Amino acid sequence: MSVFKNAVRTAAILLVAALFCFWLQKIGASDAQMPLVFVVAIVCIARLTDGYAYGILASVLSVFGVNYIFTYPYFELDFTLTGYPLTFATMLAVSVSVSMLTSRVKEQEELRLEAEKEKMRGNLLRAVSHDIRTPLTSIVGSASGIIENHRVLTEAQMLELVEDIREEAQWLIQIVENLLSVTRFHGESARINKQEELAEEIIGSAVLKIEKRYPEAQIMVELPDDVLLVPMDGILIEQVLVNLLENSIRHGKNTSRIVIRVREAAGRAVFEVEDDGMGIQENILPGIFEGKHSPQEGGSDSGRNMGIGLSVCMSIVKAHRGNMKAENIDGGGARMTFWLPMEEEQADGH
Repeated sequence: MSVFKNAVRTAAILLVAALFCFWLQKIGASDAQMPLVFVVAIVCIARLTDGYAYGILASVLSVFGVNYIFTYPYFELDFTLTGYPLTFATMLAVSVSVSMLTSRVKEQEELRLEAEKEKMRGNLLRAVSHDIRTPLTSIVGSASGIIENHRVLTEAQMLELVEDIREEAQWLIQIVENLLSVTRFHGESARINKQEELAEEIIGSAVLKIEKRYPEAQIMVELPDDVLLVPMDGILIEQVLVNLLENSIRHGKNTSRIVIRVREAAGRAVFEVEDDGMGIQENILPGIFEGKHSPQEGGSDSGRNMGIGLSVCMSIVKAHRGNMKAENIDGGGARMTFWLPMEEEQADGH
């Protein structure tokens, strides 16, 4: 934040505190209550500005301001009143201490958030390294088989190897798209670009992309009767839906039907992707969004990490101040649900 913005915020908060004290005087409040108002103002300044300087400067200004404006004799500096030197020193000490403590708490929170980002990056890179190696090995093996045995392979065998290459290449494309999505909001200056998007269009775009990759996929879309405009970064949320749909297809094993729906509930836009596949192993459900779980043992995709895409999904949803959960449903299958606040100032849902 620039020096100008910090200075403007400091001045604005002090002005509001002064106007509030004038109002208190008008209704007959005691002069002893005025310093408390400025202590609260200093806490706000320390919380909303960078560094210690603005909070300490505000502390000094507040002490002199209270003495000059809100302590009898008014509009005169007078430090000779009985007991006032101690009051002056106490208020200054409390104000400076509160300012420094608040700034320290804010710094610790920023460090904690940065540590969480670094942990997520590390998990993602480790998982992606494994995931990239697996399809590349398969592509090299299939291509080598075609080159070295093209004289003896039948047309059907060659087509099967080419189909394997295509599937592995599609998986690599998905990994790259996930990485690009992460870099959009994990860069030092990157920010979520929220705009009101039509939920129907975002879902339609995600379904169209999946149907191009998996023409055999049976996807049903359920939409509310009313138009639903949701504050979001449309590209990132589309990537979340693509990841969830692809997980249902690849890891549901026997998935024959996928339902994607959206609705509004309690001031949130709720998105669901539900399939009738084999569901999710209960032991991996609690940490499924941490980017380190592989699919069920023995499956054809056992070398692929379905947690990578889900880790990216959770990161994107959290960046939108939303949340996400996974669950198995009665009768078989799994449901992935995430929700976004309909208003940008709304707190994260749980």
